[in-house]
Amino acid sequence: MKKKKNRFLVVLVALILIFIIAAVSLGIPLYEKYSYGKETADLGEHYGVSGDMSAIILQNDQIPFQALVRDGRCYFDLDTVKLYLTEGFFYDPSYNGGTLMYTTAKETYEVTDGATSYSVSGVTTDLGYALTLRENDRLYVAADYLRMFSTFTADVYEAHVQLRTVWGQTHEMRTVLKDTQIRERGGIKSPILREVEEGETVELIEAMEDWSKVKTSDAIIGYIENKRMTSADPYTDIAPIAPALPEYTTVRLDTKVNLGFHPIYGTIGNDTIGEALGEAQGINVIAPTWISLTDADGGLRSFASADYVARAHAKGVKVWAVADNFNYANENGFDIDETALLSDTPRRRQLAADMVRITAGAGADGLNIDFENLPESSGEYYVQFLRELSVLCRQNGICLSTDNYVPFNYNSYYRLDLQGQFVDYVLIMGYDEHYPSGGEAGSVASIGYVSNGLNMTLEKVPSQKVINAVPFYTVLWTTENGSTKGQYITLVNQNDFMSRVGQTPVWDDTTAQNYAEWREGTTLYQIWLEDTQSITAKLNVMNTMDLGGVGAWRIGYGTPDAWNLLRLYTYGQ
Repeated sequence: MKKKKNRFLVVLVALILIFIIAAVSLGIPLYEKYSYGKETADLGEHYGVSGDMSAIILQNDQIPFQALVRDGRCYFDLDTVKLYLTEGFFYDPSYNGGTLMYTTAKETYEVTDGATSYSVSGVTTDLGYALTLRENDRLYVAADYLRMFSTFTADVYEAHVQLRTVWGQTHEMRTVLKDTQIRERGGIKSPILREVEEGETVELIEAMEDWSKVKTSDAIIGYIENKRMTSADPYTDIAPIAPALPEYTTVRLDTKVNLGFHPIYGTIGNDTIGEALGEAQGINVIAPTWISLTDADGGLRSFASADYVARAHAKGVKVWAVADNFNYANENGFDIDETALLSDTPRRRQLAADMVRITAGAGADGLNIDFENLPESSGEYYVQFLRELSVLCRQNGICLSTDNYVPFNYNSYYRLDLQGQFVDYVLIMGYDEHYPSGGEAGSVASIGYVSNGLNMTLEKVPSQKVINAVPFYTVLWTTENGSTKGQYITLVNQNDFMSRVGQTPVWDDTTAQNYAEWREGTTLYQIWLEDTQSITAKLNVMNTMDLGGVGAWRIGYGTPDAWNLLRLYTYGQ
């Protein structure tokens, strides 16, 4: 019996050992599978930053830019500033060894590289910290200085900066029920971003079945199990106090603008003012092409005349002096490097001052900038030129307007959205949809081209600042042996021309123009007429948009009926 009992005990112990071994072998994997991971994420690796650089969390998303945190102070690089905070800054690396500028409605603030002070209107103010820093060949601007010009908050944490630029949103909140962790991804094995304590409140970003994406009070975005949280009162953010910047005031007419461009090619051309006003009945603004760039140093040729202004004023018509970048250059057969001119701060500012001096000296009411075919490289410099010019015009009571192409992606660097902030009128040249040197026959200004162009403009510019200019001309197209050429014909001459060629045009609904085509031998002729019908169609579209006015290119091309249509559009009678 004793042997049997011992044998039983041996078997029992063996079975228990087998059970224990089996339990351990199964339990460890199960424990490893179902237990919470202890791995802690390195925040620098998590955000992709090192050294003095910090990730930027804009609202609830990490953006592909980094902030520089130096001596506890946050700096944003200029690209970040322009994309997310304000586009008002302009940097000239050559001016005074490198100068950051911000032009308001009244003046320009300047900071030289690395300086602790800024200057404005001859007054220097020291803020006691570096306003800009240069790091890795990038310019960084102190957030504290930026707050003088933009409304935002920037909270600095261990490896990231919480940047907020949107306000008034209501955020859904959650309260943490017991100590837990916020993890990189949903899942108990995901690396821990940080510990979260019982009673802590987090913002719900995205709710899911078992885990939810949340943001902690120190702007760490990750995932917490739903069972660890309960609902909390919603939170509505409030915007900080906005900087006290001067408002942009405007110099505008009390009624719609009815403008006629008046080409002046020499001082003797000013003598035609009487004839011009006699033709363009109903206009309230005449725009003589007086000022033209002569070189990349900012030289100007001027035909400005105080007598011309006096004669226009006597007829109740205002004068806007036109300044262009092409007439003198075209006459003399050379190109002007606008990028070199406008990127040079002393020359750019002198150019603006000279234009205002000429305009004011003649007693003109406005200045119209007609800078065409600017290269894309000139874009930011042209905008800064207009900013600085607008300050001078505002100080002198001069109405500032600009001539612009119908907006497309390829000319977006003219920045109608920014022009609309500080220019009094943005004139759209609603023509040259097709032009002789373009090599393709078509309408000069179809109704779709005009209406689409205005719709795109109104997305960027307040409607009452927009003037649409209509063409008082068309193009006769000839196509022979696959080659297309164009020849301009004015409204004054086109009826006589159509009579001479014996053609009767037919109305085309697509372009809202009268159209004719015919052949002479192997040559195809095509013409899309601009006449009272086509102009009426354009004005009808404009009437639905509450625009600031209408313009016409040009005096000398129009018929009495065409000018009368513009008068009716302007005054309604």
